[in-house]
This record gives sequence, C-alpha cells and structure tokens, in this order.
Amino acid sequence: MKREIPITTLFVDIGGVLLTDGWVHEFRKLAAKTFHLDLEEMEKRHNQSFDTYELDKLTIEEYLNRVVFYEKRSFTQAQFRKFMFDQSKPYPKMIELIRRLKAQYGLKIVVVSNEARELNALENSSWMSS
Repeated sequence: MKREIPITTLFVDIGGVLLTDGWVHEFRKLAAKTFHLDLEEMEKRHNQSFDTYELDKLTIEEYLNRVVFYEKRSFTQAQFRKFMFDQSKPYPKMIELIRRLKAQYGLKIVVVSNEARELNALENSSWMSS
C-alpha cells in the first residue's frame, strides 16, 4: 500500500512565474530602441557576458560596461539600470494564488531563480508573508 507524503513546501520560480521574465530579448530590444543602441552589437555583447553575470561573477556595473557602456553614452548607468529594473513587473494573480496556497495548506514557500540577483531583487519582499 502506498503511503501518502504530505506536501509541505512549494518551490516557485521568480522570472516568468511571479514576475515578468528578467532581461529577455524583448526588453533588450526595447532598451536598444529607447536608448538608440545598436541592437545587434548589444545582443552580441550580451551573449558573451550574461551567463557570467547570471552566475554572480560580474556585477551589474561590470555587465553594463561590457554590453552598453563600452563607449561613451548620453545617459548614465543609473538611468539604464532603472529602465532594466522597470521591466520587471509582478503577476498579481499568481502572487495571490501562492499566498492562498500558503495560507490554506500551511506551506513553506521557497522562491528560486536562475537569473541575476539584481534583476530579481524585490522592492518589497513582504508579498509572501500573510
């Protein structure tokens, strides 16, 4: 006879589940248009550096120096970072579902991500408490 094991923990991804995907192609394309960058060059540089950045072996400043600020720009890194972070939007229905599951079943919630820490830094991490 099978013994049922209760579910005690729910593992939830951030990018694409709780929030929009991080620094995906569509957001880089929008950045290139917004900041008048060469998208092809930016994509090439992104592809050479992003894995290292995602592994926390580069800071966001180092990543941006390689991908965008390898030459003088008319905007600052702070302006560009703000644009990047502004692309991360919550999925309120999904967040509410996770809250309900946590409350209803007394689950522990573990939030995981394979994206760079800075891209997924939540301004208010209290969305999981209830």
